[in-house]
Amino acid sequence: MTKSKPTYEELLSRIKELEIENQELKSSHSVNQSPELYPKIDEHLSLDEYKRYGRQMIVPQFGSLPSQIKLKNSSILVVGAGGLGCPALLYLSAAGIGNIGIIDDDIVDISNLHRQVLHTTNNVGMYKCDSAKQYISKLNPHVNVKTYPFRLSNENAFEIIEKYDLILDCTDSPAVRYLINDVSVLSGKTIVSGSGLKSDGQLSILNFQNWGPCYRCFYPKPPAPESVTSCSDGGVIGPAIGLVGLTMAIETIKLLTGYYTKDNFKPFLAQYVGYPQQQIRQFKMRNRKPDCVVCGDSPKISQSIIESNEINYAAFCGRFNYNVLDSKYRVNVKDLQNAKNPVLIDVRTKEQFQITKLPNSINIQWDPIFKKIDSIDSYLPSDFDKQTDDIYVICRYGNDSQLAAKKMVEELNFNNVKDVIGGLNQWSDQIDPTIPKY
Repeated sequence: MTKSKPTYEELLSRIKELEIENQELKSSHSVNQSPELYPKIDEHLSLDEYKRYGRQMIVPQFGSLPSQIKLKNSSILVVGAGGLGCPALLYLSAAGIGNIGIIDDDIVDISNLHRQVLHTTNNVGMYKCDSAKQYISKLNPHVNVKTYPFRLSNENAFEIIEKYDLILDCTDSPAVRYLINDVSVLSGKTIVSGSGLKSDGQLSILNFQNWGPCYRCFYPKPPAPESVTSCSDGGVIGPAIGLVGLTMAIETIKLLTGYYTKDNFKPFLAQYVGYPQQQIRQFKMRNRKPDCVVCGDSPKISQSIIESNEINYAAFCGRFNYNVLDSKYRVNVKDLQNAKNPVLIDVRTKEQFQITKLPNSINIQWDPIFKKIDSIDSYLPSDFDKQTDDIYVICRYGNDSQLAAKKMVEELNFNNVKDVIGGLNQWSDQIDPTIPKY
């Protein structure tokens, strides 16, 4: 029986299938490539590496081939594969650092993707450290990446940090910063430390060659818990925090290639401001403090103290207590849904209020307005009676709304105040999923 010839449409469909298969094979090959596929032409690098890194090796300040060899033989640990860690990892792996460790117990969320540039939509739900490794493997097969998909802790910090030449602190938690600092100082490791929020950021080099000041020299006491704002609460402009991550990458290269010495290094704090005009300002910082509890002349912190959990870093830094309101003043979102003609005060920032809001809600920002004013009567309907009428207070997660409701009861003499537990986040989950989460 003669087989019929395929039609033009069938041929075209088959060609597309083959193209897809070819791309998948290429992608799979790139992820699994190994340096063994690139034989060295001398004792240091392969032809691929000479070509790959040539444009940076010819920069006079970089230091040519000897500096490239130093990078290849170096190892760094990046703590946090988020807004700071991603751009730092992107450029440091591209630059040819031979061994990179990434520790992060968080998973990729869609809210990360506008700034955490190593992660893709397809990797939502994946550990960030593994997602970063996947990207790096495609970018540069000459880099060895080890991932640690768990939290840095008193128990494991020394074992991990001691394996690396240099530590990048890309976290957003004061407790973890102090842990990284103390373990790195006791292990003799230099730290490149960065932070960022909204459209600003800062960078410093700590414990330079076990000689420069450490984080505790700058900040002997942690910031007040109520002053610490996360990216999820305060927001962040992706390129702003990305730029801080890139400056961390540059400082890392300078450290690993020996650009800094004890003769030319001066302790500094660099601050980046994105608005209204971009600028980076550098401030001189004091030298190591003789009375520092970890790097001073008579240190009080030791490896055994840390590993035995005598230091509770979370307790040391504290946590702001939002659970300040008696349960009789708290209701769930279904109670709000069933309320008849409630007066609803939304205490989120005006920017958040513009993103989404419930109908007929009144916006009075907790900070800086509500927490400071002596009366909110001008915001309320003219016929509102504070002694008899019900008033509901809502925010994003049910934190600031508790503070506002507490003030209304204790300071502003409202009798019928109800705080909405879980805020708009719970309203979206339980009542109306068209209310966006952000």
